[in-house]
Amino acid sequence: MDYSKTLSLPQTDFPMRGNLPTREPQIQARWDEQEIYRKVQERTKGRPLFVLHDGPPYANGNIHIGHALNKILKDIIVRYKSMAGFCAPYVPGWDTHGLPIEQAIINAEGLDRRNIEVNEFRKRCEAYAWSYIEKQRDQFKRLGVRGDWENPYVTLKPEYEARQIRIFGEMAKKGYIYKGLRCVYWSPSSETALADAEIEYKDKRSPSIYVSFQVTDGKGKLDTDTGVVIWTTTPWTIPANLAISIHPELEYNVVNADGRKFLLANGLLEAASKEIGWENVEVLATFKGSELEGVVTAHPFYDRPSPLILGEHVTLDAGTGCVHTAPGHGEDDFNIGQKYGLGVLCPVDHEGKMTAEAPGFEGMFYEDANKAVTQKLEEAGALLKLGFITHSYPHDWRTKKPVIYRATEQWFASIDGFREQMLEAIKNVQWLPHWGETRLANMVADRGDWCISRQRVWGVPIPIFYCKSCNEPVINDTTIDHIAELFRKEGSSVWFAREASELVPPGLTCEKCGCTEFRKETDIMDVWFDSGSSHEAVLREREELKWPADLYLEGSDQYRGWFNSSLSTSVAVYGTAPYKAVLSHGFALDGEGRKMSKSLGNVVVPQEVIDKLGADILRLWVASVDYQADVRISDAILNQIAEVYRKIRNTFRFLLGNLNGFDPAKDRVPYEQLGELDRYVLAKAAQVVKRVRKAYDDYQFHTVFHAVHNFCVIDLSAFYLDICKDRLYVEAPDSIKRRAAQTVMYDCLLNLVKLVAPILPHTADEVWSYIPGVAEESVQLTDMPEANEQHLGFAADMESKWDAFLAVRDEVLKAMEEARRNKVFGNSVDAKLALYPQTEEVARVLSAMDDLADLFIVAHVDLHPHGASVPSEAAVLEGIAVVVAPADGVKCERCRVVKQDVGADSAHPSLCQRCVTIVHEHYAHVAE
Repeated sequence: MDYSKTLSLPQTDFPMRGNLPTREPQIQARWDEQEIYRKVQERTKGRPLFVLHDGPPYANGNIHIGHALNKILKDIIVRYKSMAGFCAPYVPGWDTHGLPIEQAIINAEGLDRRNIEVNEFRKRCEAYAWSYIEKQRDQFKRLGVRGDWENPYVTLKPEYEARQIRIFGEMAKKGYIYKGLRCVYWSPSSETALADAEIEYKDKRSPSIYVSFQVTDGKGKLDTDTGVVIWTTTPWTIPANLAISIHPELEYNVVNADGRKFLLANGLLEAASKEIGWENVEVLATFKGSELEGVVTAHPFYDRPSPLILGEHVTLDAGTGCVHTAPGHGEDDFNIGQKYGLGVLCPVDHEGKMTAEAPGFEGMFYEDANKAVTQKLEEAGALLKLGFITHSYPHDWRTKKPVIYRATEQWFASIDGFREQMLEAIKNVQWLPHWGETRLANMVADRGDWCISRQRVWGVPIPIFYCKSCNEPVINDTTIDHIAELFRKEGSSVWFAREASELVPPGLTCEKCGCTEFRKETDIMDVWFDSGSSHEAVLREREELKWPADLYLEGSDQYRGWFNSSLSTSVAVYGTAPYKAVLSHGFALDGEGRKMSKSLGNVVVPQEVIDKLGADILRLWVASVDYQADVRISDAILNQIAEVYRKIRNTFRFLLGNLNGFDPAKDRVPYEQLGELDRYVLAKAAQVVKRVRKAYDDYQFHTVFHAVHNFCVIDLSAFYLDICKDRLYVEAPDSIKRRAAQTVMYDCLLNLVKLVAPILPHTADEVWSYIPGVAEESVQLTDMPEANEQHLGFAADMESKWDAFLAVRDEVLKAMEEARRNKVFGNSVDAKLALYPQTEEVARVLSAMDDLADLFIVAHVDLHPHGASVPSEAAVLEGIAVVVAPADGVKCERCRVVKQDVGADSAHPSLCQRCVTIVHEHYAHVAE
């Protein structure tokens, strides 16, 4: 053996390239073989529970980047908690009922849902939902998400439906459930009522008409040659007009406009005149709105009156201050219609077609009726102006088509019954970000009663019977218990499969009239009631979980959705929120901040990213962004993340390679014997542990990302590991200097792998399998490192000294880099430095350091005193002047450093004296 050579370069089987698309599935297969989720749960059993309750994604398509963002965030939290002293089960779930699945089946199979038996149709919907549950399950697992995938919760499962029925029953028992005729959002495209949470606003082009209603009885205030001017963007509702609303406190003018008399609000006279095109306008009289109550006008083309009534909802935002009132087609209209006893006229059916109650327009789709109604108004001489506007308008968030207001009988949950309790419960929840509290509180304060009935079949039926004799709805403890248990045994499809007589509890009688014959409700529950019952159907159903959950985590759109509906059902039944904390994230946008759409071609598909770069790259992207706001993703951004990953991976590889042959049980150097540089790096590592642990606790994953990246790249690769190469490759294998460096590297490696395990689980487990001396089969079966107080103590004492040196070192490295570009030297150990401190502080910092040549990785350093004359060729930098020159001497064949004492020992003419000593002292016994 030739001991005059350096040690071999780092040796490790840990591959340089991640090749994540190929390697990750292999790692996941090993997790499945290990039953890693079960083992993690067994290891942490008995610890305090931390339950992150999964908001169920909808089972009707492949996952998108928003799904990936959401599920990865949840997985990072659950993985961290299970390594941080908690038992953190994760039960994934799916939302499976509702219109989109119905529509998908209808489109895919060309079905007419009215001509197919209900339970057959429901079976096809269920099969469709299960097919996408399987697809999404595989896709979520491919992201590296760990959970109880073999036993998820699914809203169509009988045990879930049974719990949902009990929630409904409890709310009914408390008087919160009622049936009433109300104006609700109605989706003609879905043929069902919708709740506020199912509405989104988009721009829509609508007709804008000004119409005159001729006075027939002015009550001594107005002449019959006066027209009351209304403005509307929904001409199709004119056939349903029953009154005109004015504000009691506003001033109204009678004007002569181009020879005709009209009434409209003083505050809108100028704007309306301009819109209508009146050229000569003269005010003839002014009245307070309250003076005009009871004035009667004639409907423009039907033989019925339209009286002036008083309403506080009238504003001067737009129009004329005289509001066309159709109680069948507007919430305010409905409410004031009830006050005045106008009745409710709703001449539009469930498909959005005009009925016989709108003579002349029967069978027309409501939007087509706009033109026909406008023409009829023009024929009657009532149309003053037709124009068009583009405005924000409510749309069905599933079909993306406009909705209308339509008065129908629906089942409601009375929010007024528990609104104050909800507002109080919100105050007791931790909201992240903090504005979430205000956002949800405002929604709860302003929302109307919750329309929970839907006129479809793919969902959980509303469990109510009606007396055939008196039509009284029957719902009580007996019926709820009976139906809940029936659903638990057979599923909710039994409701549609059997007659009411086979569903009612034995001996049921109508409390009102004593009848024993019943019919059943045909409506189903809003799907938000389904998912909003998950705290009951999952957290209270499963033994490994608890109620309330520690955390709900979803996109910011769920303040109007799942956060809201879950709060509603929980407060209604239990008086408190189902969650202790709520964390929301923003939406994923493209690299330019635009919403993703197929038409723009900017959609980022998770599976394509995984196939190209690997799931750990996607996970690292999630950790890198401030996810509580909207986040950006693109190929360029992902490539930057991949470069960060490469640097972290290379750090791991270097550490593993230089730990080859290191046995921590016998080779570790005690802390007291470590050099000051070693202890400084351990102090830095302890600070990283402390910072990262706090960041995880605060859900600030971008802080974890930056802390780990900076430590790997700046503190280790560019500083400590670079300096230690000489020790690692030149010193004897068992020398204390080399073992000290390996001790530091080993501790840093263990800490880093555990710290990144929640974010990069595949890479962390891969690295773990190469670390010498570890007993656990997976890093997932270990705990997070604690910040070593002894190491932090060093930081308190010595960190400022080393930080000051590093600042000086950065300046010196600038001079060396310039000299390298000028070809003064090739490798830094071929150079020598002459340092001229320009301040007393810099002089003090440098004189306090040992082995400056090692710290600067050069052959030799001459440190001159502060005030010494600076040569003209010196580079003058911040606080220091530096002369970089070729080192004097010959390059040592062993350490590769230029030394003046190379060849001083005739037995080793190519070695420096230091290497001769190492060879003699550390290798002589081996040579023997």
